[in-house]
Amino acid sequence: MSDSEFHQLSGTVLAGIEATIDAWLQDDVIDIDLHRTGGLLELSFPNGSKIIINTQPPLHELWVAARAGGHHYRHVAGLWLDTRDGSEFFAALSTFASQQAGQPLKFSTA
Repeated sequence: MSDSEFHQLSGTVLAGIEATIDAWLQDDVIDIDLHRTGGLLELSFPNGSKIIINTQPPLHELWVAARAGGHHYRHVAGLWLDTRDGSEFFAALSTFASQQAGQPLKFSTA
């Protein structure tokens, strides 16, 4: 993967997460504060917990820090997969966010 491909793919991921949270706010699903600085996205939950999603351009990875721990994801065959256990990024993010929100939340690629 080239650097420009990584920036395009990771930018799409972050924009999709932002759009999902904006929709939840508009539909009064949950009040998650969202702060983006470049390739870093910080999600702040009502209980004070956070999930940090950070792009790592030199490694072509997405890093996630959540209460459940830190995870690194690489783009493989059209999916962002955990470098340790092979779990898919959006499924894992949905699990982490649901645990921290205390209610079911689902992120997806679309």
